Amino acid sequence: MRTTIDAAGRIVVPKSVREAMGLTAGRQVEVFYADGKIEIEIAPADVAVEMSESGIPRIVYQDDVPELTDEMVRDTIESTRR
Repeated sequence: MRTTIDAAGRIVVPKSVREAMGLTAGRQVEVFYADGKIEIEIAPADVAVEMSESGIPRIVYQDDVPELTDEMVRDTIESTRR
């Protein structure tokens, strides 16, 4: 797909690519330049490990992250079966 860089240096990521990556407005990404290519990845979430009252460690997000829905889980499971 071809896109354009505007005067401020912004690039429009085509809708089909945003949807495939699960990108939404405000979602943080990491941008790299490697081997003559620009690569865009979803930024990893900042997390901390805390101990629950029962003594079991749990991961707690430090940032807002998109809600994980039942549909997303089903779609992921189905995509691995293909």
